[in-house]
Amino acid sequence: MNELCAMNGHYRFYQLETFFEKVAAIGFKKAEIWTGPHHYFMDYQGYEDIGKLQTLEKQYGVKIEVICPEQTNPKPNNMATNNPQAQKRVEAYFKNAIDVASQLQAKFVLVTSGWAFLDEPVDEAWKRSVAMMKKLTAYASQKHVRLAIEALQKDESRLVNSVASLQAYLQDVNDTNLGVCIDFGAMAGAKETIEDYFKVFGKRIVHVHFVDGKPVGHLAWSDGSRNMQVDLKTLDTFGYEGLLSLESVNSIYFEKPYVADQKTMKQYQECSKE
Repeated sequence: MNELCAMNGHYRFYQLETFFEKVAAIGFKKAEIWTGPHHYFMDYQGYEDIGKLQTLEKQYGVKIEVICPEQTNPKPNNMATNNPQAQKRVEAYFKNAIDVASQLQAKFVLVTSGWAFLDEPVDEAWKRSVAMMKKLTAYASQKHVRLAIEALQKDESRLVNSVASLQAYLQDVNDTNLGVCIDFGAMAGAKETIEDYFKVFGKRIVHVHFVDGKPVGHLAWSDGSRNMQVDLKTLDTFGYEGLLSLESVNSIYFEKPYVADQKTMKQYQECSKE
């Protein structure tokens, strides 16, 4: 079975060390770090001492495999921004994320297409996003880091929010260093399936945001209506060999985020016995 990977997004009201302490105790060995500034600060000008993350990795035996930068509205790091000065900041920001991943020897930096204003032409924002992504995939290649792009939900972006739009985007970027992340929340929101993704992208799928839903959202498993056993078998059928990151980002988990992770780990362990 593919290995579960903890995420810190729903630990936002706890210190980062508490996240590492809790997930290590639950049994996680891998982590995807969302760069919320109160956990690990990073902007276009620089980033915190990488030693902070390396120390936590070593102390708790949890390897950071993915860096997930802040990038959805209203965050300033919009891949499709139409502001020339902002474009420079966005490029620098994501290059910093790639540098952090490189120094940590992480596998991926998680990216999105960004978003367009509702009062501007979508095709213009699309072109800007593709141009930015081309620069970043090239830079990531130099640093021996791969980018993994996930679709957003329709209320988040008019650019990439389905298998079809993601396929068109990958064709325009035209760089194999840009892999695909299936976000189960966005997938369910688009009324698409794991099969839909693999039939189009195959081995280009390198990462999964593994969440439950009713049928949409970012819930811990057992809090939604998805069948984990069926989903795991489907991933196995298509030969998926990557991590399963638990992006259980929902305010219902903010007070006791570790309970959400315990629920998912318990169900995952039960599935592994079947």
